[in-house]
Amino acid sequence: MSNLLLTPIEYLKGVGPNRGELLRKELGIHKYKDLINLYPNRYIDRTRYYKINELQNNVAEVQIIGKIINIKTVEFGKGKKRLVATFVDDTGQMELVWFQGQKWVRESLKLNEISVIFGKCTSFNGAYNMAHPEIEAMSEHEKSLRSAMQAVYPSTETLNNRGISNRVINKLMQQLFLETQTLFTETLPDYLLQDLQLIPKKAALFNIHFPKSAEALAKAQFRLKFEELFFIQLQLITKNLVQKHKIKGHPFTKVGELFNDFYQNHLPFQLTGAQKRVIKEIRTDMGTNAQMNRLLQGDVGSGKTIVAFMSMLLALDNGFQACLMAPTEILANQHFIGLSELANKLNINIKILTGSTKTSARKIIYEELENGSLQILIGTHALLEDKVKFQNLGLAVIDEQHRFGVEQRSKLWKKNEIPPHILVMTATPIPRTLAMSLYGDLDISVIDELPPGRKPIQTVHRFDSNRLKVWKFIRDEIGLGRQIYIVYPLIQESEKMDFKDLMDGYESISRDFPLPDYSISILHGKMKPADKDAEMKRFSDGKTNIMVATTVIEVGVNVPNASVMIIESAERFGLSQLHQLRGRVGRGADQSYCILMTSHKLSSDSKTRMETMVSTNDGFEIAEVDLKLRGPGNLMGTQQSGVLNLQIADIVRDRDILALAREKAIKILTVDAPLQKPEHATLRSVYIELTKKKNIWNYIS
Repeated sequence: MSNLLLTPIEYLKGVGPNRGELLRKELGIHKYKDLINLYPNRYIDRTRYYKINELQNNVAEVQIIGKIINIKTVEFGKGKKRLVATFVDDTGQMELVWFQGQKWVRESLKLNEISVIFGKCTSFNGAYNMAHPEIEAMSEHEKSLRSAMQAVYPSTETLNNRGISNRVINKLMQQLFLETQTLFTETLPDYLLQDLQLIPKKAALFNIHFPKSAEALAKAQFRLKFEELFFIQLQLITKNLVQKHKIKGHPFTKVGELFNDFYQNHLPFQLTGAQKRVIKEIRTDMGTNAQMNRLLQGDVGSGKTIVAFMSMLLALDNGFQACLMAPTEILANQHFIGLSELANKLNINIKILTGSTKTSARKIIYEELENGSLQILIGTHALLEDKVKFQNLGLAVIDEQHRFGVEQRSKLWKKNEIPPHILVMTATPIPRTLAMSLYGDLDISVIDELPPGRKPIQTVHRFDSNRLKVWKFIRDEIGLGRQIYIVYPLIQESEKMDFKDLMDGYESISRDFPLPDYSISILHGKMKPADKDAEMKRFSDGKTNIMVATTVIEVGVNVPNASVMIIESAERFGLSQLHQLRGRVGRGADQSYCILMTSHKLSSDSKTRMETMVSTNDGFEIAEVDLKLRGPGNLMGTQQSGVLNLQIADIVRDRDILALAREKAIKILTVDAPLQKPEHATLRSVYIELTKKKNIWNYIS
């Protein structure tokens, strides 16, 4: 990269210290190269000029040639002022209005000068006006480096109020191209450009900012999107290869007594084909000298835990310890109860460590971990504390890993001289496109079938007006000895949202299902942990028929006898949350049902969500729809997890380009992992630059 592109932005003609400071603060533009990489959000057709008598209300932005013949300040409301200019052409007149930056605007306006105005029109009392228009003298307008499609750049309110309009950014971009025209070096090898018919970097950058036609723009976008995704994949795959070569793992060569005894004598149910396949993949990984980094995806109830347990047995058979880390105490406790049942049959020493573990119990855990007699430890973040020292940790299983940050995962690695094998589990199905980007450095296993005997849950959508029929259905199910969940989105009444809140719901359900014939539990986030556990226990012991709850029950509740999940105000929930809640039923052999209750007023997104839930039980299909509706940022929950900070690509819309970029990156690294071949010299230098400044984790914010 040329040194000129590293020039601080204030040195660009037209910027200066004040604008430079604003661009840094508002858009993160520090140097010339940052401005070049500020890609437009959209483009406007600037080939057509309108006449004032052709205007219609709320057409998109229009441009008109004419002149200002009058400027005045008008007071309105208490002490408020607006600046108003009369603009005319040969067909009529209109008003231009400014509410902000009036002093600055007034100084820049010139009377009776032929100008081009650009902006959105609205009509008021039969007359048209344009608020905060862009204005350019006709003489300037004819000179500027204009294209048929004008770029519209990301902006902020502060920039607009301080006079840095889209037109100003456009001008700065023109200036930048005049100064740096020939300095853009190619970043991709020639054979790749030819193979994919990509336009050169220089042409792509010019056409993204000043496209001469829609076709030129499409080529520029494809080239730049491919490049961005390609270098991310290059980093992820290299990271994976480096881990396999450099990071030594413990080779678990033995499939020993514990594993075989459990497999032959204590398996609670037949393994599905998918479970067998995944266990084989894990065994292969852990049998080599490289550290395993595997993501295990499987829907709620697909049997990930048994796979994790059998992987732990492999570690134990080879003389190592294992641990499992879960994001919440409820979930850690549930894993502990489930795994203890299995471990006790094999006389395995298993314990749990969470924030509420008593000091006396902690002491024993620390001692037994260090002397190696504690074989499996289940826990929450408490496992990461410095006091937790293993004698030889061979396998770390992380559940619902998107709730843990990168640093927290690496803390687990450091519990051993040679890092343990890592198995990451998630019940949140991650669409392939996201998985390729967020977890491209992990190998992925998928359990894509449910254990035998499980009947698919029947899902229906009902409006509030059908409530009496739904209640009759519940009474029938309770009559058959089944239990019911009823989930609400809110705890207290909220003024903005008049959705039935939990307490109202609880009272009306208590009236419709009175004691002594029926008994109801209640569960919400504001209860003390001990009270939550007590209510949950009453329900799982079958002492109550109905559990009225907020989404606290989303993770970690397993009551095989519960056969109906009713979700109130289902339009308030996201798709993945609806899917997770539905997964709380269908755990026994009986037919289970999920009933989505909504009002008649539904947005088109809400309708799509209801239709998707009714039509499929497939978590991956649901995740794909969710990704389309919500975008990658919201899908993963931005905290800790993985929103890709992409400059131009979009992993939902550009999934085909992503797959192509990954395929090409794998191909190149398979034949030349260190990028030493002469034809990869360019790639190597760009890659080194990127990793210096932008580790892959900067993309994953």
